[in-house]
Amino acid sequence: MNRSKGLFLVMTGATFWGIGGTVAQKLFHQYAIDINWLVTIRLLIAGFLLLAVQFSGKDSSQIFSVWKNKRTAVPLMIFGLVGMLAVQYTYMASIKHGNAAVATLLQYLAPVMIIIYSTLRKQSVFTRKDLLTVSLALAGCFFLLTNGSISQLSVSITAIVWGVLSGIALAFYTLYAVPLLKQYDSLVIVGWAMVIGGFALSFIHSPLQMDFKNLTVDAYVSLIFVIVFGTMIAFWFYIESLQSLSPKESSLFGSIEPLAAVLTTVFWLKEPFGLFQWIGASCIIGMIVLLALHKDSLKTTHPLKMKKLLRFR
Repeated sequence: MNRSKGLFLVMTGATFWGIGGTVAQKLFHQYAIDINWLVTIRLLIAGFLLLAVQFSGKDSSQIFSVWKNKRTAVPLMIFGLVGMLAVQYTYMASIKHGNAAVATLLQYLAPVMIIIYSTLRKQSVFTRKDLLTVSLALAGCFFLLTNGSISQLSVSITAIVWGVLSGIALAFYTLYAVPLLKQYDSLVIVGWAMVIGGFALSFIHSPLQMDFKNLTVDAYVSLIFVIVFGTMIAFWFYIESLQSLSPKESSLFGSIEPLAAVLTTVFWLKEPFGLFQWIGASCIIGMIVLLALHKDSLKTTHPLKMKKLLRFR
């Protein structure tokens, strides 16, 4: 029963993540929702909800103890601003200027960037499996972005730049938080990081600065899904799945996320997706599965902690 529950949680959470990006695309393209407002409100509400989950759990003292030592408080502030906020904003910007499928797949370049970074820093040896991983990522990006023709890109340059920046931000986010996660629960670190990022962005765009009267019921439902199901519940379910599944299993079944993003973008929002783009998407998803099967490829981090972080979107 515990294993069945774990499988349900990880697959549901990953599906919510993938669909959440597609629903955000709908909000940007159909309702002209401001990206600054959506990122602000998403981070603030989801962050407080995750902290509420931790508060109702067995170790609520961590919520405030993390701020009592400047050796954790300062890194947490940096993580919230340079890590969490950067990941969220770049990912949403790539969706806004392109689509959720391409944005999600480009963000999944983060593990490859970590492999290259750790190799250049001589923190790990570049293996044959690493070469295969990087080759799948490069081939996948080529087919995904060109659809087999280098004379014409499938999405705008702006969307590609934001997507690559999203991958870089996620790589930093993943590596930087490891020391914090060795001391505190992931719900505490990620929850506070979202609150910090949302609070900082609120100075640029207040969460109250929105013409709510012009939003339709469908728009409100979409907002609730992105904030609650596509963010808070998705992450919470993934963390809970680790109680009954191994990190490898959770990561493998979590690969449903990019597939859900691609399928909902193509079949629900009717975005064009050519044959070579499907090949490119398959290469990147294959890369994700390869990394999950050989989690020792990312040697610079604690495997369990890294799996927890890589699943957050």
